[in-house]
This record gives sequence, structure tokens and C-alpha cells, in this order.
Amino acid sequence: MNEHNLVFLERYINASSPVTFETLHGQKVWADYVKPYADKVYDDNYGNVIAVVNPECNYKVVLDAHADEISWYINHIDKNGNLFIKRNGGSDVQIAPSKKVLIFTRTGKIINGVFGWTAIHLRKDEIKLEEKNLWIDVGANNKKEVEALGIAIGDVAIFDEKFTILNGNKYMGKSLDDKIGGYINAQVLRKLFENKDVLPFGLYVVNSVQEEIGLRGAELAVQSIKPNVCIAFDPYHDTSTPHINAKEEGDFKFGDGVIFTCAPAVHRGFRDLMIEVAKENKIKYKLNIKPRGSGTNTDSYTYSNGGVVSSLVSIPLKYMHTTVEMVQASDVENAIELIYKTLLKIQYNQDFRYLKL
Repeated sequence: MNEHNLVFLERYINASSPVTFETLHGQKVWADYVKPYADKVYDDNYGNVIAVVNPECNYKVVLDAHADEISWYINHIDKNGNLFIKRNGGSDVQIAPSKKVLIFTRTGKIINGVFGWTAIHLRKDEIKLEEKNLWIDVGANNKKEVEALGIAIGDVAIFDEKFTILNGNKYMGKSLDDKIGGYINAQVLRKLFENKDVLPFGLYVVNSVQEEIGLRGAELAVQSIKPNVCIAFDPYHDTSTPHINAKEEGDFKFGDGVIFTCAPAVHRGFRDLMIEVAKENKIKYKLNIKPRGSGTNTDSYTYSNGGVVSSLVSIPLKYMHTTVEMVQASDVENAIELIYKTLLKIQYNQDFRYLKL
């Protein structure tokens, strides 16, 4: 990875994009990066950002990754100035105590805070770690001081952690699920532009919102774009991590390359095409079995617009929904190459059916 791309990755991972507040920073960073590589970049009413190549074409292919990150709503402020919260997405109560946070206020201020916790030797009756027992401390002595900071019910907080590179080849930070997908799709756009590739279809690269609360941003995007084909990206678990059962979740680890999913929402013919591309380009891959829903934006695209031909690409990720999510650089590069080469294989109005009657 060259230095320019690494700077973008760090800026994008560090930028804040809590669920339903994605446009605070994260979407702006992504949009600014992709503008030179697209014919058009626009956003919709709820914050999806779409970069388009060949907008005049009727046949449309979507690349999708979601930009939203888990966070916390401020739900109650007590008389002593403690802020009680509700989860916004799949925020993990187990890791919250003692974590630093940033609170985004509607006044535009960003306030520092911390999840407090009772000292271990004072917890005679062990306090259960659950949402109702968590609070944020902003250094205020009472509710009036909290309000003077500009904090109000409905503001959001995210963990205050920064992007890091471990051992020279591991990318670590908050919200790699799924900002690493937004990074991958941005690099595909860049490669198409720099190589002067001419696509026989319109390409819509969607940096979608609200995935963490039910795939909502993708639902909006598919209705407005009405694509014919979709490649969704979302990472999956590195199951070599302690306490994950590989027999149940599949056997995936760093360096395994890309992961294709076998699920009802994944079009078999299109997935087979992508597997063929992986083989041709010597990209390692494995299959992930999900007999029902994939749990990703793939589901939203597939079951819309009369049935969008969709496939899901993943790479192994450690520590999902924590502040130390981690991926391996070589897996990222393989995903970029796979998606790029797949786009070059897709023809206008291509028939992907795996069974012709």
C-alpha cells in the first residue's frame, strides 16, 4: 500500500460515523477521497454516499460497504451529572467500563468523557454488566454543568480510539467493520480510473448507512438506484480467535484470502463467477455457510428490484464490535484485486443464471 492510500485509510477509520450520524465526519472523508475517481458523487436524504461511473448507462452494478459504526445515545442525565445511555447498534457493554468516549452534541461541540465503573474492592455484590448499569462521566459535578457543556438527551457517544498498525501488516482500530469495505471499494474505483478501464455499465459505489441497526441504508439505496448486480462487502470473523468455535462458525483466519458466502441471498451463478476470477488470479478463498440470512446488506439488495443478482465478499476480522478490530493487509489487497477483476468480467446485461429452463 502506498503512503497516500494509507493516509486515507487512517483518516477514514478515525473519522466518526455513528449510526444515523454517519455524515458527522466519516462520509465526508470518504466522499472527498473518491471524487477524483468518479463522474459523480452525491448523497441521499439519510446520508448514503454514492460515487458513480458512467451514470448514463441503464445497466447498473453496485459495490456496497457500510459506513456506520456502533455508538451510544445519551438517554438520561442524573442530578450528579452522570450520563446514562442506550446502545445504538451492536455496542458491547462488556468492553465499555473505563473506555474513553467522544460525545457529539447538536451544538457542534465534541466533548470528552469516560465510561466510569465501581472499584473492584467496593463491589461486594457484583454489579451486572448491562446497559442500564453503564454511565458516562464528563467531569461535571451536576446536571447543570453537563447542560452548560452543550450535552443533551439524544446526543451520541463513540469510543475514542485511533487507527494503529501492528507488526507491520495488521490494521487495527474501531469500525473496521465495515469501513475497511469502504476503503476497499474506494481503491477499486481508484484502480479503474488510473488504469483507464472502460466499463460497459454504470458503476454505483455505495457507502451506505444504518447497517448496524438492520441494513436500512442499503434498503434505501437499492430502491433509488435500482441496480441489476451487486457486490456487497462485509468482514467475517477470524475463527482462530480464542472462544470462537470454528466447527460452528467456519474455519477462517488471517492470510486465508477472501471469503465467499453460501446463503439464499447470494446468487450461485454470480458467486461461481467470482470464484472463477479468484482462481484465475491466484487469490485464495474459502466458503462460509449461512443457510438463512447473511446478516449483511447483501440481503437488502437481493430481495429488491425483482431480485438483484448479488454476491458477498468478506475477509477475516478479529474482535468485531470492539475498539481493536483487526484485519491483515494482504487480505485487504486480495479483496481489492478480486472485486476489481470481477468488474472487468461483467458484461452488459449478462445472464448469471445457474439453471436455464
